[in-house]
Amino acid sequence: MPANLTHQYQRAEDACRRSRTVDERVCCLQDMLKLIPKHKGTEKLQAAIKTRLKESRAEQQQLRSSSVRPGPATRFPRQGAGQLVLLGAPNAGKSRVLSVLTEADPLVASYPFATGKPQPGMMEWEDTCLQLIDTPPTTDSRIDPALINILRAADGVGLCFDGSSDAAVQETAIVIQELATRKTLLTNSNGFDREDFSRIQLKTLLIVTRGAAEGVASRLAAFHERIGIRFPVQRVELDEAPSVAELRKALFEMLDVVRVYTKRPGQPGDLRDPFTIPREATVEDLAGRVHREKAGQLRFARVWNSGSQTGRRVGKDHCLQDRDLVELHW
Repeated sequence: MPANLTHQYQRAEDACRRSRTVDERVCCLQDMLKLIPKHKGTEKLQAAIKTRLKESRAEQQQLRSSSVRPGPATRFPRQGAGQLVLLGAPNAGKSRVLSVLTEADPLVASYPFATGKPQPGMMEWEDTCLQLIDTPPTTDSRIDPALINILRAADGVGLCFDGSSDAAVQETAIVIQELATRKTLLTNSNGFDREDFSRIQLKTLLIVTRGAAEGVASRLAAFHERIGIRFPVQRVELDEAPSVAELRKALFEMLDVVRVYTKRPGQPGDLRDPFTIPREATVEDLAGRVHREKAGQLRFARVWNSGSQTGRRVGKDHCLQDRDLVELHW
């Protein structure tokens, strides 16, 4: 029997995945338990949430009774339309990707382990932007201690793969394996693993640097055969503007968001700085972004689609599309 999880539940689950503290996690798990549809198809998931909630409450109590407090986690507050993390083996091209796509100035070097700590940068795409975070390389003997916390809060992963190197097949597979042992799975979707609620899944784009190198197709085939999962692939030549533009587009599309513009009644719309909301989000979701305290007072909205001259009156549950112009009525 299908779970048929609601949009509200999925938002609560996403907030739980990104929680940074035990207190936040407990609150999110309580919301998930309250919002999950109660039927036979969700019995296993309900049990998993209850188990995780029980464990988290025990951890919460232990922390409160202990005189030792955990140190601050590495934080990169989300900016722009979303946050994507660049991962890879040594010399996979992560830092070069960051330097080409953003105004950040990471150390780009031919020797391994040039990246010593995570570094953010903002990538522009059309009329919006998103945040990229470069990370130190991952090997079977070295993984940055802050990496799992950074990944937990991210919207996806750009896994860098050196298309010119035969060693990239094994080295990139090791990155995936090392994360999996830490209950972080690179897959084709975001969320908790339904079979083991302690494991997190992250949507992944395989970024093939030096994507025009001879033999790259055979290396990719060997890589996908080895890992047993087929990621979306974006080949890039970072010295070629059209190739870089395609990578920008692919990274933005990973977020699976739409851009929505707003206007006040009787005034022109603001078409410069859109809100970005999840695909299939509703007018009510947008209202919460515009004014959280007044969201429950929303009565209706008028929506102009691309090219339309007259705004159509819609209710709170109306799903918004990319580039809609919305006038909220409280």
